[in-house]
Amino acid sequence: MSFSEQLFEKIKEYATSKEITWIESKASGSLQSLQTAFVATPRFISKTLIQSTETINDLSIKDWSLDRLVRVYLLSQMDSSDKDSYTKALDTLFETAENNEAVALISALPFLAFPDYWMLRATDAVRSNIGLVFDAIAFQNPFPMQYFSELAWNQLVLKCIFNDKPIHRIQGLNERANQELAISISNLAHERWAAGRTIPAQAWRLVSKFMNEAIFKDICTLFVSQNQNDQIAATLVCNETDFSAAKEELEKHQELQNKTFSWSMLEV
Repeated sequence: MSFSEQLFEKIKEYATSKEITWIESKASGSLQSLQTAFVATPRFISKTLIQSTETINDLSIKDWSLDRLVRVYLLSQMDSSDKDSYTKALDTLFETAENNEAVALISALPFLAFPDYWMLRATDAVRSNIGLVFDAIAFQNPFPMQYFSELAWNQLVLKCIFNDKPIHRIQGLNERANQELAISISNLAHERWAAGRTIPAQAWRLVSKFMNEAIFKDICTLFVSQNQNDQIAATLVCNETDFSAAKEELEKHQELQNKTFSWSMLEV
């Protein structure tokens, strides 16, 4: 079963017969008619919430509205045999999109042909000041994990940390952890501490494999923090790292070392 067919099967679990009839009448249309249907979708499709925990092409659709799912399905039906016509039709939608349309377009990236072509649209979403648009690229979306450069990836993760967003919802978070990101997290922490502020404790999960003397000093700072979550993060990092000084430091904190912690305890 193709990804497009999987999308439609999920739609049928939530749509009324009248809605299904409308979708079927539009799904095989031309690029132009699918453009029109994409824009018109909320007039004919409800905002019923999708409660499925399944993923389609590694994309989570949980808590989407039905009209968002239908819009993504319609985009997946577009004929990509003529690249110029295909990309032009989608570019027109991107350029004229209101917020909900932009969310659907970003959500559809894993189903669009020519993924390299959409890189600028994806990185623009990372820079967006519209929360819903940013969340559509950042969370439960495999596109950044699969296609972003290290620089673009790091910008996405750091923006989440800076804005206290739940980084555990980023697909590929642990797999794409890297030295430059670990250093950037350390630098951000120093800026925040200097201003009397903190960073989310779970951000430290990304430094365990990249420990150095500077980051080790940060972990020592976390151990003496008045915030219990910082102490938990320090304990977890020391358990995960191969850095010998961190193992020695952990020995000094028996009250923490003997407890069972997990990063999920810090997910909010």
